[in-house]
Amino acid sequence: MSDGFDPEFLGIPLPLPSPAVETVRLDYPRFSVLLDPARRFAAVTGVVIDGSTVQDLPRTGEWHLDPRVAVDAQAGPAVYADNDLDRGHLVRRRDPGWGTVAEARDATAATFVYPNAAPQAAGFNQSKELWLGLEDHVLTYAESTDQRLAVFTAPVLGPDDPPYRGIRVPLRFWKIAAWRSDAGLAAAGFVLDQSALVDTRRGLRVPPLGAFRTFQVPIRDIAVEARVDVGQLAGADVLARPGVRPTGVRELRDADDIVL
Repeated sequence: MSDGFDPEFLGIPLPLPSPAVETVRLDYPRFSVLLDPARRFAAVTGVVIDGSTVQDLPRTGEWHLDPRVAVDAQAGPAVYADNDLDRGHLVRRRDPGWGTVAEARDATAATFVYPNAAPQAAGFNQSKELWLGLEDHVLTYAESTDQRLAVFTAPVLGPDDPPYRGIRVPLRFWKIAAWRSDAGLAAAGFVLDQSALVDTRRGLRVPPLGAFRTFQVPIRDIAVEARVDVGQLAGADVLARPGVRPTGVRELRDADDIVL
């Protein structure tokens, strides 16, 4: 089962965002990765989530390279060995894990592939936990409609990302969640910043008390910074609705700060 991201899943045509760079599309169960082989990381990932049939399954799966692309086009295990970097899932393990138990098990196991990983500073704090729970929060909000989401996530592959072991460590990550509201397509954009946590000047050092910072930002800003064409997602941004204030960047400290 490698059907990939379904652009018709919300009942409104919604293609994957399109990066400015050339990528290789890799389809997996219910999600797709647009891999930038030059940077060796995903430029875009997209997953569809049916919240009404999500299965609560134990964590299973082993990280592995995707045999469909060259080894040197993927940031593999050597990047994460003996340091303070985690293999951060871009498409979360549980997001494609819906439907029957067998379907959900296959889909969650498929997320343990290196094109779906990017290095994140080890350790959890409130901001990173909030980042990991954004889909859950938006899904809960969307339950008044059809309990379905499309979620796009990737690192910002910036030219000034610090070099390390043959790759450049992304310092910021973006996420856009989209759902169908009574008024049509709705979407919200977020950025996770780990700049204060990554120092590669002497190998790799992660300050023990550093903080991840999570922001809700205008989707148009994400499109510019990440160099991706987000199509109709920008016009569906809940921050762009008339009467919503403020419409700029909002640092999030807990779920109550999110504008939906």
